[in-house]
Amino acid sequence: MNKVLIRIRTLLKFGVIVGIATFIILGVVKYLYRPIYKVTLGGEFVGYCAQKSKLQSKIENYVENGDGQNPNLAFVEIETVPEYDLCLLKRGITPNDEEIYLKVIEAGTPYYKYYSILEDNEEKVNVKDFATAEAIIQGLKEKNSENAENLQILEKYETELASFVSSEEAISSLYKEKKKIVVASKKTQKSQNTSNKSFSTSTNISKSTVQIGISFIKPITGTITSRFGAKSSIRSSAHTGLDISAPSGTAIKAAASGTVTFAGRKGSYGNLLVITHANGVQTYYGHCSKLYSQEGQAVSAGEVVAAVGSTGNSTGPHLHFEVRVGGVAYNPQNYIY
Repeated sequence: MNKVLIRIRTLLKFGVIVGIATFIILGVVKYLYRPIYKVTLGGEFVGYCAQKSKLQSKIENYVENGDGQNPNLAFVEIETVPEYDLCLLKRGITPNDEEIYLKVIEAGTPYYKYYSILEDNEEKVNVKDFATAEAIIQGLKEKNSENAENLQILEKYETELASFVSSEEAISSLYKEKKKIVVASKKTQKSQNTSNKSFSTSTNISKSTVQIGISFIKPITGTITSRFGAKSSIRSSAHTGLDISAPSGTAIKAAASGTVTFAGRKGSYGNLLVITHANGVQTYYGHCSKLYSQEGQAVSAGEVVAAVGSTGNSTGPHLHFEVRVGGVAYNPQNYIY
């Protein structure tokens, strides 16, 4: 019995010693080290971040608004987003949040938004906003310009800002006096009247959005890394959707109820899912790692249909999301995000 008690006392003493030692070690570690984030950019170490949420918020604000100096700046495209790993760093080593921020944005590509007035699909003049473009066309109508009904407004996103003209300059350069019709004979007059009957009096203005009669939900939550209309060295044409960065395997939800009309491999899209909704509206979900829905399957808004991946023409895990109406791609940010 005495031997048992002695052994118990020995174990208790040992446990106390271990506990004290552990407490001391943890105290020393806490004194010498502090938790911090190690930051990499494209796999390359760029520094240590003390305030992850503050740094990420600052980067996202720059992507959305740039430096706030140019009102026509639509967004800044950043192809590589920072990755954060929590670690312990020796006290005395200074974090470099601002240097990390500058490295992230220095490779950004600014995109400027403005409007062109087209005649016969040829860009004639550029203006800073849609209201100015509308006012120019209205001014030409009031002056009874021959081409007023055939002008179009095109929303543009370019990496270089175009030169703008004033409303007066635009009206002056675009104005065309209507041709006078000389009636040579009854036959000619009849031909002219027939021609006039087929002439459209409706204004043919191409806007950046159309009414679709459908409410969308976000298919995923993440950081938008490439916008609609953006141009890049990895693409052969302007971007037809949004790229939303998220970890591989993240669940992708149907933006609205509909029927899956394509589910499979599709060129640069990689694994692609297409959902057809009402009113000729379709949503595209590209670069998926997995497709959970099959062609012909009815899906509901919010139902998980695929997973984020990096298949096809992709530089990292993200969702390529498109909104198409009648086969024409429109800016998804007019309806969501």
